[in-house]
Amino acid sequence: MDVLQPVDRKPVPLTLRVTWPFIVMVLLLAACATASLQILSGVRAFVAGESLWTKGQKDAIYFLNQYAINGSPQAFEGFTRAMEIPLGDRAARLALQPGQVQTDVAHEGFLRGGNHPDDIDSLIWLLRYFDDFDLVKKPVDQWLVGDEYIRALRDLSHEIHQRNTAGTADAPTRERWQNTIRDINAGVTPAARNFSEALGESSRQIVLLLMWANTGMAAVLIVLTLWHTHGLLEQRRRAERTLEAEREQARTTLTAIGDGVVTTNTQGQVMYMNPAAEVLLARPATQATGQPLAQLLVFDGEAPPLSADTLVQNILRSSGSAPLGNVHTTLVRPDQTVVPVKLVGSPIRHRGMLTGAVLVLHDVTREQHYVEQLSWQATHDALTGLVNRREFEHRLEALLAQPRPSGREGSLLYVDMDQFKLINDTCGHQAGDEMLREVCRMLQSHLREGDTLARLGGDEFGILLKDCPTGPSARIAEQLRQAAQDLRFTWEGQQFTTGLSIGMVQLIPALTTIQEAMRVADMACYRAKEGGRNRVVIYQPEDIEMSRREGEMDWVRRLRLALEHNQFELHAQAIAPLQPSGETGLHMEVLLRLREDDGQLIAPGSFIPAAEHYGMMTSIDRWVVRHTLEALARRQHQPGLLPVHTCAINLSGTSLGDDSLLKLIRSALAESEVDPHILCFEITETSAISHLPNAARLMKELQQLGCRFALDDFGAGMSSFNYLKHLPVDYLKIDGSFVKDMLHDSASWAMVEMIHHIGQVMGKQTIAEFAESQAIVDALRDIGVDYAQGYALARPKPLQDYLTLGNPPWPGPARSAGMAPGQAPPHTSARPQQQA
Repeated sequence: MDVLQPVDRKPVPLTLRVTWPFIVMVLLLAACATASLQILSGVRAFVAGESLWTKGQKDAIYFLNQYAINGSPQAFEGFTRAMEIPLGDRAARLALQPGQVQTDVAHEGFLRGGNHPDDIDSLIWLLRYFDDFDLVKKPVDQWLVGDEYIRALRDLSHEIHQRNTAGTADAPTRERWQNTIRDINAGVTPAARNFSEALGESSRQIVLLLMWANTGMAAVLIVLTLWHTHGLLEQRRRAERTLEAEREQARTTLTAIGDGVVTTNTQGQVMYMNPAAEVLLARPATQATGQPLAQLLVFDGEAPPLSADTLVQNILRSSGSAPLGNVHTTLVRPDQTVVPVKLVGSPIRHRGMLTGAVLVLHDVTREQHYVEQLSWQATHDALTGLVNRREFEHRLEALLAQPRPSGREGSLLYVDMDQFKLINDTCGHQAGDEMLREVCRMLQSHLREGDTLARLGGDEFGILLKDCPTGPSARIAEQLRQAAQDLRFTWEGQQFTTGLSIGMVQLIPALTTIQEAMRVADMACYRAKEGGRNRVVIYQPEDIEMSRREGEMDWVRRLRLALEHNQFELHAQAIAPLQPSGETGLHMEVLLRLREDDGQLIAPGSFIPAAEHYGMMTSIDRWVVRHTLEALARRQHQPGLLPVHTCAINLSGTSLGDDSLLKLIRSALAESEVDPHILCFEITETSAISHLPNAARLMKELQQLGCRFALDDFGAGMSSFNYLKHLPVDYLKIDGSFVKDMLHDSASWAMVEMIHHIGQVMGKQTIAEFAESQAIVDALRDIGVDYAQGYALARPKPLQDYLTLGNPPWPGPARSAGMAPGQAPPHTSARPQQQA
């Protein structure tokens, strides 16, 4: 188990997220400093240019005055050179006028004005972008005034130069020139001074402005620094609070969990223990912290011995963060008590570095107790404490697998309590449970040490007598029977007795499987019950009755496999109408067949008796109902086929008393969406009479859904007519024993006529079974019987084949007497014991 590690992030993005405000501040400072230097450089160039301009105009006045006095060409050349400076500056200024900026002309003009080439760009930038500011506009205004005098001086120079060149200059003219020059000098000197003063004032204001701007920028940067630092500190405090909350949550979690948690450093010294670990190790954390883990964890019973140091080293050497697998061991505490524990360990890593190990100790005392309890429950009966059937069969299998000396093979007793149901019904299950415990104590007291007594289920017990010959085994069985007979059980003032039906089988070498041994012992017990109960029957292989029971038991096994693997098959036999009715559609009875492994079909008469005897008919009836409805549902989605008018399904007598059968039929009808009106359930007369209340209730419930009913084998019982008025059937199915003999037995003929007449009186239709010849069919039609079923009309065929018929399956002669095509009786039953 690794502790939580911080998520690694790339250092560069993290650094940028933290330092970006400072980078912005530095960039702003650099930009401010650069702008200040640029402005100061422009101001310095402006001041230098003003100085050159002033010097140039002074030199121009001087040289022009000399030229006016003496007309010296050298003086005129000096004047011309001096005038280049103010004239160049003027040309540059004019080139920077808004709307007609020519930087190359301005650059050339400032160069003529004597400005240093490195200062010209700064000067152009200042005059171009700050010409509207008073700090630049006022000096430029004084510059313009000075330029007017320079222009006047230049015009005067043209006149002087022209007269001197022509030689027409006289003394008065020269005097006038000198006076004009003095006037110009007197005018330009204040302008130059104002220009210089304005430029100086502007320079000082610009410097002051830049100083305040830098001071303000510094203040802003300080504020930004404080704000960002405050944010970082607040973020750190939040991170610390979050980390502290996580630590507190981790401490609370570790305190709350029931497993002991111990962390160590790489040297194996204890760094932390949660309260559960303190309880488990019987050592307080204050004493354990800093101590070697080996002093706390002492293991017992390990081979080779397991030490705490070895455990820690194994954890530290485990690859990656993979935990050390579950280690089950026994912990010895300081008071020498032992606790079974399960250990899980994992290395602790921080940023890839191994910093320690964590161990989780889980007390498995309760789990071991649960395992032992579950193990006992898996092999014992909860009510009696005896071995259960599973464990009994396991011991029997082990005994059968061992060599058994002849004469001392041992015996198997199958014991069934007599009249146990009477106690449950009269006094309740609590009394029955106490009776079972009393009988178990009695049985256990009469057995030898090493014998096995098990409760197989309900009131059935199994006894395994090891190394016991036939004679002593029989005497033990008789002693048990006699002891049970003498037992008196009292409950709430009532005294009860019981008896034991015991089937005994000697475990001879011929019995090799538990299934075979249990089967023959069960048959012997069954024979004891059939023989009057409270007796011991010893299995004899040559016993004819036992062999018959053995055959029935084999059928039970085969039927169970058939249900599990769907080895049953459904067939159908048509029921033909004998009288005109106008009804159309398929009329049939569903029949059952069993398909053997070799492909042979077995008729129900071979296996139904065993199924009825061992209570399997309910399961078989359920299989028939479910699969019949599935076949009908599949047919609903096949267009163009003849509709089904009636599908008869047989129900056994035991199914009539099954409360869950009605739920099954309702559920199957809902799932299959089959119309309930096409279903007709057949029940035999004897079953209906034996289960009259249940039969009447079931018939009423299903008739409310739309289903119909037929009373099968009618006339075979003596009370048929008496009970008929209590059963809401739709059809009477005349017993086939009367139908097949009616042509040569007048009594049978009379019975058929009478049953049909009774049916007419009670508003029920009649169906005749075993119509095996055309003569019988004609006779039934003459009597007025509504429907007939037999080989003369149609033989059984697979249900799926029958459902795909396009025409009724009975032959033409049956229809020639007025029978409507496709007509068939509302069917009665799907009993398997129908004709083969």
